[in-house]
Amino acid sequence: MDFKPLISAAAARIAPHIQRTPVLATTGFGLPYEIELKLEQLQHTGNFKARGAFNTLLSGPVPQAGVVAASGGNHGAAVAYAAQVLGHSAHIFVPEMAGPAKIALIKRTGAALTVVKGEYANAAEAAAVYEAASGAMQIHPYDAPATVAGQGTCMAEWEEQGLMADTVLIAVGGGGLIAGALGWLAGARKVVAVEPETSCALHSALAHGAPCDVNVSGVAANALGARKVGQICFDLAQDHGLQSVLVADAAITKAQQALWQERRLLVEPAGAAALAALMSGAYTPAKGERVAVLLCGANIAPDPLG
Repeated sequence: MDFKPLISAAAARIAPHIQRTPVLATTGFGLPYEIELKLEQLQHTGNFKARGAFNTLLSGPVPQAGVVAASGGNHGAAVAYAAQVLGHSAHIFVPEMAGPAKIALIKRTGAALTVVKGEYANAAEAAAVYEAASGAMQIHPYDAPATVAGQGTCMAEWEEQGLMADTVLIAVGGGGLIAGALGWLAGARKVVAVEPETSCALHSALAHGAPCDVNVSGVAANALGARKVGQICFDLAQDHGLQSVLVADAAITKAQQALWQERRLLVEPAGAAALAALMSGAYTPAKGERVAVLLCGANIAPDPLG
């Protein structure tokens, strides 16, 4: 599938409803080179997923029953926010591991919320039952063309803002964000996938030759804890020979702390995972290689000012 025209159309469609998030060129973090940062944690609801949510809701009719979404937290908050802005009802299903900050964020939108025991997969099962019973429209968090096209607008926007990097590092859960980036760049720049060692659906899929179930745990599991990577992401990753690297929880936490201590940038663990790959040496650029990092989420649990 050629995603570039879909992403261009999505960018025009969602422009009135999203933030154009800033970029920053900076040294520091113990690195001997400058990096570019995209501060997508400043997006509505504190993460990039508002892009895909708005694109889906604006791409066609929404039934009277409204929308339903299963989420580790961030996608649910984005869908709830977009539905509120556009005047639709929403029912969000999240696992207990979503955490109090993300649950509170969803509640503030006025959406109906069901907290399910277990992990994201359990919330997805409950959402599917609700969809069948109610007639609500399901908005998939990562493995749907409208979602991927919406997330791809982040990379399109970054290039408009003057991205200079040869290589972009992006954290991966289910794969919607990195799929959008791959769909937009179409091989024009190198993209590196970064996953926690204990939540690595894409890395495992690439090793096995197909999406497969994995166990998920760790500090970033409520954002990067998809049990199976999306087929769209997997296909694009194979098409472009995507490199995948893994980072330990300790490296993620160290990067999260460094972003706050050195640049006063407050991100959740998932938002710091891509930087952790550089700081830990999981990815080492070649001499002269220009690198960029996408900071993707800011919903820390517990909310530091909650």
